This record gives sequence, structure tokens and C-alpha cells, in this order.
Amino acid sequence: MTLTWNRKHLLDLQSLSAWELTLLLDTARKFKRVGERDVKKVSALRGKTVVNLFVEPSTRTRISFELAALRLSADVINFSAEASSLRKGETLRDTVRNLEALNADFLIMRHGASGAPHFLARFARAHVVNAGDGAHEHPTQGLLDVFTIRERKGSVAGLKVTILGDILYSRVARSNIWALQKLGAQVTLCGPPTLVPRVFEQLGCRVVWNVEEAIRDADVVNLLRIQHERQRKTMFPSTGEYASLFGLNQARLRLLKPDALIMHPGPINRGVEIESEIADGNQSVILEQVTNGLAVRMAVLYLISGGDPAVEGDRFGDAVAG
Repeated sequence: MTLTWNRKHLLDLQSLSAWELTLLLDTARKFKRVGERDVKKVSALRGKTVVNLFVEPSTRTRISFELAALRLSADVINFSAEASSLRKGETLRDTVRNLEALNADFLIMRHGASGAPHFLARFARAHVVNAGDGAHEHPTQGLLDVFTIRERKGSVAGLKVTILGDILYSRVARSNIWALQKLGAQVTLCGPPTLVPRVFEQLGCRVVWNVEEAIRDADVVNLLRIQHERQRKTMFPSTGEYASLFGLNQARLRLLKPDALIMHPGPINRGVEIESEIADGNQSVILEQVTNGLAVRMAVLYLISGGDPAVEGDRFGDAVAG
């Protein structure tokens, strides 16, 4: 049976099925191969306009989406909330209506309010992609994390994945949890009890508060920074104590399997959640995550625009070239 993509938007991973996740990952693999050619640009979105509507700061995600759109031959507009009429009291709805009046075809949205992209998708004519909404989800980060794991390990099914850090306020953690479990991984969450409450067990995760126990048998350790900007109160005494109790240091590195992957979505707080030597070490795939994010975001834009995922092998690059 040939699978097709039928969604206009990408708003979360919670609502995606395992086959939809697999289709996205398989399409991203094809785009990664296109990116390894001498000519990396294809014309799949020629004549289309992509607006990066980032109301919160971003480096990796915004630049990755911009480059993905350019690789697909789209025109790109980078929207800065600080230099926009949002500062003058214009509503988000009016802002989007004006962007659509300029024939925007895609709206890549990052916003501090959970559910903002879902609200946007209710009335937007353009395709909407969630680039991170509050502490809710960050679907393309979850996809690129899973893509990296699958590329390195061959399959996600049966793997033991530990997510270590600020789970409570992390949109990355939630997207990873949904994707990993739907693809058959066992997920362990670890961090301070104030940031990893037992309520996450209701999602099917194992919750532990001892870092040595959490990482000892893990195939993958995904480290998350402390989301200070989302916390309304201090959730632990100090960053020094956090590093001492939960940071990945040389002593804890020796507990890991030799082939365990070390991941981090960035930005890294070196010396807090991870020591620099480990972040730059042989088991780290942190920069690979960044590279894979480009292929994943190209795949997302391609599929929601109606691109054909059924083209196989060496024909794919030629097919999307138009």
C-alpha cells in the first residue's frame, strides 16, 4: 500500500500516527541524500513564500527553516516580533491576515503561548508549521532527534532512551516522548523531582530521580537545558547543585554503554547539563542533530505542500527538481 500525506499543517507529534512519523522520516532521508549532491537546491517550492513568524528568539530552528525553504527554491521572509506592529498592539490574527494578503504560503511559527499555532491554523489559509509553542511541543525538533537516532541505530523500536533535565517546561521533551513511544522506544525521564513529576508516568514513561540509574542501560541520553525563561519560581537551589546531581560529567560518562548516543537540542549550557569535553566527544551527535534538522524541515515543507512521498531512490532528487 502506498502511503500518502494528507495534512495541511504540522502542529504537533501527539496527533501523528506511527506511519505518518515514518513517512516524514523516510522523506527526510531522501532530502538528506539530495543535500549531499553537488547541486543541493531543488525547485519543489518555486514561486512559494515562506514566512518565519518567530515571536520568541531562535537560532538553530529559524536558520534551519530559512535554509530549508531556500533549498526548496521558496522566497523567505524573516519576521521579527520586536520590529513589528505586534509591539503596537496589533493582534496575532491581524498580523497573519496581513501576511496572507501579501500571498504568504507557509507560516513557520514560534510563540511563547502553548497552542498558538493551533489557534492560527483555525483561520489561516497558509500552511502552518509549529516551530515551538510554549512548553507544549516542538515537532520538528522531535523529528530530527528521532531521525538522528534511527540513522545511527538503524531502528528506534526497542531502544532505551533517557531524557535528562527540565522535562516539566520542555516542549522538546513532549515531542520526543510522543514520537519515540509511537515508534517503539522505551522512554525514561530523569531530573530534579520538581522538574520531573510522576504525572509523566501517565504518558507511559518511566520516571526516576537518580541519574546513575537513568543512564546506566540507556542506548540514547538526550540532555535538556533548564528552561529558566518559563519557570515562575526557582525549581532547584542553584545551577551548581544541578550540575553536581544531574549533569553529565566524566564519572557518569563511564557508566554509559560505549555505543550510547549523547544528544542535546541546544543551546547548550556547558558545565551545567553537560561538560564541554563530552559535548564535543566521540559519543556526541549534537552537531549531527543540527545537520539532520535541515533535511527534516525540507521534508515537512515538501509534504504539507502536497509533495509526492512515493518517489524512490535516485529519482527523488530529479522528481522534486520540477
